Amino acid sequence: MSETLLLAAVALAATSGVPGLFLRRTAKAGEWLAALFMLGGAALGCAAAITALTTDSPGITYAWHVPGGEFALRVDALSAMFILQIFVLALLGSIYGLGYWRQAEHPSNGRKLRLFYGLLTGAMALLVSASNTMLFIAAWEVMTLTAFLTLTTEDERASVREVGYVYIVSTRLGTLCLFALFALLFTTSGGFAFAAPALGTSPTLSTAIFLLGVAGFGLKAGVMPMHVWLPGAHANAPSHVSALMSGVLIKTGIYGLVRLCSLFANPPVWWGSLILGLGIVSGVFGVAFAIGQHDLKRLLAYHSVENIGIICIGLGVALLGRSLGRGELVVLGLGGALLHVWNHGLFKGLLFLAAGSVLHATGTRELDQLGGIAKRMPWTTLAFLTGAVAICGLPPLNGFVSELLVYLGLFRAAGSQARELWLAGALAAPALALIGALAGACFAKAFGTVFLGEGRSAHAARAHEASVLMLAPMAVLAGACVVIGLAPPLVAPILQAAVDAWAPEAGLAQPALHTLAPFGYVSLAGLALLGALGTVALWQWVKTRGAAGGRQSMVGTWDCGYAAPSARMQYTASSFAQALIGLFAWGLRPRIHAPKLSSLFPKPATFESHVPDLILDRLLVPSVRFATRATHAVRFMQGGNLHAYVLYVLLTVLVLLWWR
Repeated sequence: MSETLLLAAVALAATSGVPGLFLRRTAKAGEWLAALFMLGGAALGCAAAITALTTDSPGITYAWHVPGGEFALRVDALSAMFILQIFVLALLGSIYGLGYWRQAEHPSNGRKLRLFYGLLTGAMALLVSASNTMLFIAAWEVMTLTAFLTLTTEDERASVREVGYVYIVSTRLGTLCLFALFALLFTTSGGFAFAAPALGTSPTLSTAIFLLGVAGFGLKAGVMPMHVWLPGAHANAPSHVSALMSGVLIKTGIYGLVRLCSLFANPPVWWGSLILGLGIVSGVFGVAFAIGQHDLKRLLAYHSVENIGIICIGLGVALLGRSLGRGELVVLGLGGALLHVWNHGLFKGLLFLAAGSVLHATGTRELDQLGGIAKRMPWTTLAFLTGAVAICGLPPLNGFVSELLVYLGLFRAAGSQARELWLAGALAAPALALIGALAGACFAKAFGTVFLGEGRSAHAARAHEASVLMLAPMAVLAGACVVIGLAPPLVAPILQAAVDAWAPEAGLAQPALHTLAPFGYVSLAGLALLGALGTVALWQWVKTRGAAGGRQSMVGTWDCGYAAPSARMQYTASSFAQALIGLFAWGLRPRIHAPKLSSLFPKPATFESHVPDLILDRLLVPSVRFATRATHAVRFMQGGNLHAYVLYVLLTVLVLLWWR
């Protein structure tokens, strides 16, 4: 039943952009039909996921004339978690696009964007329910190509084409790894099933399968140092596409890694340690690079790397628990990781949509060109603030709940007698705390620079509030962040079902999630905190308005004696982050252009600091340029002279004979 509903949902979502192709480029009917098709697909997709969470389905299989392939689908509790997120975010992004990317304003690419947006949604839903590796790789390829075509919507811009090339090259490498992975799976199982019971293979073959999975799925997820495509792609894509890519698309890499690990009942301990280590590196350096960014959407993109790191920390704890027979670590680690998959999709989607509203109103993403936006865009400001509090893991919002589960798993690991566990807990728990602290500092910078103070340019001066079509999806996402934060018992059964689907073996004693996590106390504490905040707000309102009978006097902000304060007196994004960047200078390697002051009355000067990506900008791009120069140096050998080519062949044969 759930698979049939899902097929109908995939069909509606994938064809949502087709009717618009037969209408005028500027016609509103095409964009509204796309949103209506997506609404129908989302309703059916969510129904399929809910059905799978309540009933166990054997799946469906149809004949497929592809060697080794069959159209085999199965929606279990693990797939259902991802399907829910895919369709919810895709629907909200489609509605947001009605105000953000109107056909009348984008006649050259509006129809293209909606066509590939729908295909991308359908491919992701098909991918997370495929139980045949050939079907999985086909859906993976459709997802990869349609994501490329959506993020390069504005392909007339050179910067967009550049990040598109980086994305497609990175994903080609990931796909090659998956081809090798599925070939090895075939040699071990004799079939193409991707939902098989636990495999029993040789340690060498299992290691090869796992490492290929880490590389292939890690590239898609943006695990550092395989994240090179992610910051540029998220920054340059249309904002609702950025929300879908960050909130859902990179999670397909997490899904693939989680599903792959479920095939091994007794993984080696170092598997979990490797995933945990990659999570720590991604989390700490992801947020550190975010602090140094001047582009609002690029800053948010690096926070995707950070949150993928948090998810990997949880998955690493679960793998360690499975290796050592510690069921409570499996439940807490995987439960925290999967809930953070949901939570990150909600608050990161909210942040990208809010950033898109700022970009739509001002025409710039540069932090130092903004400021004072809160006065002109109060609802967008509230939405961004909600997402910022959630992503920092602060109560009473949803980010706190998922990080709490990961913390509980790490604390239990640190208290274990096993050397591998207590060492993992002792290293990862402080790293997770550092990630949270740095995230708080980064969003203090972003929120303060963009929304507070005075406008720094004409871009900020022309800001205006977003339309209802753009605000409504943000309100839904903000409400979901609040609901999960205040009522985590609502999601506990779903998480438990997903954990059971991942580790169903009877030999592993798995306590219930609600007995391991104090969800009731979290709800009470969240409600108490919300009540306290409401009380303070009410008291402040009464003090400023009620006590004066509704009359209030307006005075200027204290300016320390300056008669005419201006934007030049405010902290810039660089100055705010400079101290933290200095702490991580050994890893970030920032480029600082500081003025040299040589007299008491120096000439006007500027200070600039940039934090280029360590892997892409400092390693890969220079390496490619060096290789290009090296090949150009020997191009004279390819002169088109047949006698020279015969000489090359003769010399090669002589060298081989001598070598032999």
